[in-house]
Amino acid sequence: MYTRAGADRLRVAYLVYRGNPRCGGQGVYSRHLTRELVELGHEVTVFSGPPYPNLDEGVGFVPVPSLDLYREPDPFRVPKPSEFKSSIDLLEFGLMCTAGFPEPRTFTLRARRLLATRRADFDLVHDNQSLGSGLVGMMKDGWPLIATIHHPITVDRELDLAHATTFGRRLTLRRWYGFIKMQTRVAGQIPRVITVSESSCGDIAEQLGVERSRMSVVPVGVDEQVFRPRPEIARVPGRMMTTASADVPMKGLVPLLEALAKVRTEREDAHLVVIGRLKDGSRVPEVIERLGLGEAVRFVTGISDDELSEWYGAAELAIVPSLYEGFSLPAIEAMSCGVPLVATTGGALPEVVGRDGESALLVEPNDPGALAVAILRALGDAELRARLGAAGRARTLERFTWPVTARETAEQYYRLLDERQLGKEFVSAPVPETA
Repeated sequence: MYTRAGADRLRVAYLVYRGNPRCGGQGVYSRHLTRELVELGHEVTVFSGPPYPNLDEGVGFVPVPSLDLYREPDPFRVPKPSEFKSSIDLLEFGLMCTAGFPEPRTFTLRARRLLATRRADFDLVHDNQSLGSGLVGMMKDGWPLIATIHHPITVDRELDLAHATTFGRRLTLRRWYGFIKMQTRVAGQIPRVITVSESSCGDIAEQLGVERSRMSVVPVGVDEQVFRPRPEIARVPGRMMTTASADVPMKGLVPLLEALAKVRTEREDAHLVVIGRLKDGSRVPEVIERLGLGEAVRFVTGISDDELSEWYGAAELAIVPSLYEGFSLPAIEAMSCGVPLVATTGGALPEVVGRDGESALLVEPNDPGALAVAILRALGDAELRARLGAAGRARTLERFTWPVTARETAEQYYRLLDERQLGKEFVSAPVPETA
């Protein structure tokens, strides 16, 4: 483990192009990591595009306004002419009109402008997976820059394309994911990369071409005081929980619904609570209707972490049915609550949750039959559930806490700055700022 001599206080400009702490793991990561960095004595200012984050006391905040083209309840909206203030606004709208996703690019261009006069205020910039072309400009401006890449979005693209049923849908998806080409080029320019698992490290090296020597694994944490066993809450027989904050094929909700239908042929009390909201055009409602699960599936949104912990307290099982995960916050949150876990072997999940039968039951991804067998096994064995739940809690306390994540992240900051001072900063071929 790399450790810098001394304990210098660092001033960090932390970038996140979408800061919503209730929509995907990156928002949760940003909130808890910045809080714990401040607890260590560092000064952190979050630069975020909308939706803006809920940050803890002591964490600075600079909003990075955009056209917010995907905001609810009017996604893909057409802005009023008076909303266009700059060429970046025109670029953002133009990319959306051609079915592209502009936010990583336009956010970093705006952030570069905001930071242009603040070089004396910060020691480094930490980007949370925007990987936009504005970062290349920041490095040309002299900023030491480090980035977290949770997993390569190439995985999301390939899974979405595999589940697309029409040529038009595949064409739209290819255009939507057009930003990946930019992210690949930008990732190749960043001198130090943090990722969250060995699995992601391998995928980033293979799919984004980032050298392993420039990457370090710093696992994500969990707030073990909030996500804790709740013995005062009675378990509801047959209740399972899953998190699907991003309604995309990668999260495996459809295979889980198919497994639930199989389980209910033997366990009529089996039912599922889904933490998340369905997006417009989702195929999930049709699947629920086709499988006759209307009374057995409930969606819950807009709850606090403490309320989420209470929901876990009432569940007999937690399920992570993902086809792929670069880490999996829902897995360690459930384990920290002492809830027995059934998960797939997609991506980093075995690395995170441990070996099959020890702290979780594991099955191959996208296999509803195998998932149903594991669920029935766990629901029918109270002793097994108790053992898995206790082992899961112990594993999270040992390996996955936010203070540890923050300390190891700060070590990477020091490493970046020391390498820069010693003249060992990574150098690669120039990339145009408009990449």
